[in-house]
Amino acid sequence: MPNGKSGKAVENLVTTFQVRDRDISASHIEISLAQFQGLGREETPAAFGLRKDENDGKDTSAVSLHKRRKRLLIKSPFFMITMNSSSVTLPVLTSVERNANWNNLYEIQRARKGLVQNVCSKYKSNNRRVITPAHVSRIYVEDKHKILYCEVPKAGCSNWKRVLMVLNGFASSAKNIEHSTVHYGNYLKRLDSFDQKGIYKRLSTYTKVLFVREPFERLVSAFRDKFEHPNNYYHPVFGKAIISKYRVNASQEALRTGSGVTFKEFIQYLMDVYKPVGMDIHWDHVNRLCSPCLIDYDFIGKFESMEEDANFFLHLIGAPKNLTFPTFKDRHSNEERTTAQITQSYFTQLPHSERQRTYDFYYMDYFMFNYSKPFEDLY
Repeated sequence: MPNGKSGKAVENLVTTFQVRDRDISASHIEISLAQFQGLGREETPAAFGLRKDENDGKDTSAVSLHKRRKRLLIKSPFFMITMNSSSVTLPVLTSVERNANWNNLYEIQRARKGLVQNVCSKYKSNNRRVITPAHVSRIYVEDKHKILYCEVPKAGCSNWKRVLMVLNGFASSAKNIEHSTVHYGNYLKRLDSFDQKGIYKRLSTYTKVLFVREPFERLVSAFRDKFEHPNNYYHPVFGKAIISKYRVNASQEALRTGSGVTFKEFIQYLMDVYKPVGMDIHWDHVNRLCSPCLIDYDFIGKFESMEEDANFFLHLIGAPKNLTFPTFKDRHSNEERTTAQITQSYFTQLPHSERQRTYDFYYMDYFMFNYSKPFEDLY
């Protein structure tokens, strides 16, 4: 698993990328095709908390989808936009800016973008690129600096929203914005709130940015945040359903509260084709959240090198010089961040077969964003 420095060293070598057929097993191909066609197994009625009524054949809700859950789950499209490619490119560095470090960061961006394009061209037919509002529902808009930021939960999204609020003029500093204000203050517009013309114009002319994170690490971070701390949404909605289906002889207290979900139970839920409750943005694939094969992102940053990547991006877009990316931990600040070592400790609780299935599940995110296998025995 690469850290920030080793990841950059690898990426400096990746100026061109070729995909070999033997690199992907049949299961990987099946997963990637389903994702790229926009209809993964997680999008079936059963996966979104709907079960089939055997008596009348109608779908009935297994879990109440209140407002917050509707915001977290993937939306269905209502119109289509056809695009060929992005017309935006990274600005050319001036001679003053061409120091060794910035040249290195610039080349890393070229390599990351090139890798995504190569993987997409290999595994998806893009003769007709159709973008629906569902594909842009996680993209936030900053009109002043013409930025489109795709939110990937557990990859620095809270601090990125703080930065967008400052750029929009809603705050003078990113450091003093509360978590509740960031996520529930409704200060930022999402791209799917615009009409067809507004979406198309911004996709064609704005700088599109995406930040990703090592998939297993992101998954463990989400589990720790949502299930190891009190939570009045994830415990009753996800926890109760998970414990009810996967725990043998569950106590009445556990069934009532949904608290105490184990990591193994969480992985059982994640790998289940017939999930008792639907997918959630905090552990969904980056491929589905941000659709990088349909939307040509101009800048691809990584959580592992967040501070350097983010501040380089802010410079490129002409952000105020006094604005730097905040580095503080947004929630549970007294708890250690989820690291590679912590991630390993969670996944070693699982048998090899479950680690392999989880790796298969996130394979395209590993492949597309150049992350190494987290365990040597995975294939």
